[in-house]
Amino acid sequence: MSGPLDGVRVVDLTTVVVGPICTRTLADYGADVIKVEAPGGDLLRTMAEGSRNPGMSGKFINFNRNKRSIVLDLKKSDGHAALLRLIARADVFVSNVRPEALARAGLDHASLAKLNPRLIHCSILAFGRGGRYYNRPAYDPIVQSLSGVAGTIARATGEPRFVPMVMSDHTSGLIAAQCIGFALYRREKTGKGEAIDVPMLENMASFVSSEHLGAATFDPPVGPTGDGRLLSPNYRPLPTKDGYVTVRPNTNAQTHAFLDAIGRPELKTDPRFDSAAARTKNAAAYFEVQREGLTSKTTDEWVELFDRLDVPAARYNSIDDLLTDPHLEDVGFFKTEEHPSEGRLRRTKLANSFSGGAREDETHAPRTGEHTREVLAEAGYSAPEIDALLAARAAQ
Repeated sequence: MSGPLDGVRVVDLTTVVVGPICTRTLADYGADVIKVEAPGGDLLRTMAEGSRNPGMSGKFINFNRNKRSIVLDLKKSDGHAALLRLIARADVFVSNVRPEALARAGLDHASLAKLNPRLIHCSILAFGRGGRYYNRPAYDPIVQSLSGVAGTIARATGEPRFVPMVMSDHTSGLIAAQCIGFALYRREKTGKGEAIDVPMLENMASFVSSEHLGAATFDPPVGPTGDGRLLSPNYRPLPTKDGYVTVRPNTNAQTHAFLDAIGRPELKTDPRFDSAAARTKNAAAYFEVQREGLTSKTTDEWVELFDRLDVPAARYNSIDDLLTDPHLEDVGFFKTEEHPSEGRLRRTKLANSFSGGAREDETHAPRTGEHTREVLAEAGYSAPEIDALLAARAAQ
């Protein structure tokens, strides 16, 4: 058995997070991803905290498993020519290089389509073509700031903050992988490649607007923007006698069971809470009832009771708690591997499954240039030619 993308070859000219998340997703599901790194390697190798050896940070390891690394100096003509030879044999080319720089290097879609008409060319951009921000540099916080993500936190807490994950990178990278899958499906029908643009700002602005445009969907607006439930200060894990619990009773049956459990059955007929529409309109008051009602029992007591009542609830996990969560242990979410240079590592398993099979030849995150000779040989270079490229530092 193999993953659904078995046989798809990807040339990966991406760095840091947004691109590597995209290409890791493709690799996890069977694609042969060739990670092309500049001399010195991907910035994430050294920019992130936590490592045993230089150039192999924990974050890099997590975002670059199942890939092969080749180092090419694209400023040298022989290094550039080697990249073109790889692209000529590829199904997909992914880049998060700024588009004007990509075009100057002759790696834009129009140039590469002449070399490989079946190529799926995916550019992950900070900002879409045609807008005034196009070709500006950006990282995740810039996009969170512009797209309204930080603004939703300001509405909820009174102070703009970033989600403490590179959420724009993760979301946009996954969308890019999705778009590549769509394009590969179309190529099966047409035989032709195509160009894909995945702009981070537009994707995240869509994410926020879909959730919070609300009454401003209508022109003129019929009320304020924002989902009041999600923006409530009590939309969070709530205190119990000994910790925190999250409970989310939405249907009438769940709400009635919840109100009985906290000893407030009279609220079942309260006009503020007697329907889903009423509870949405009075979300702040409904969340306050939840907050006040949960302090009388421990977290475990509440979780056990709500489980029996079929009310959605869960204990609050810290980041460290994930390592011992019983459900994640049941499904084998964390597993260990022996890395050839980094020793014993913890990694996550693929969250999703296909009845047709999954990738079985999982491989470690590569050391810088670990597969340079192997990949160049597959591209048709002879051993003496590879030696010459390495001697000239066009490849490493």
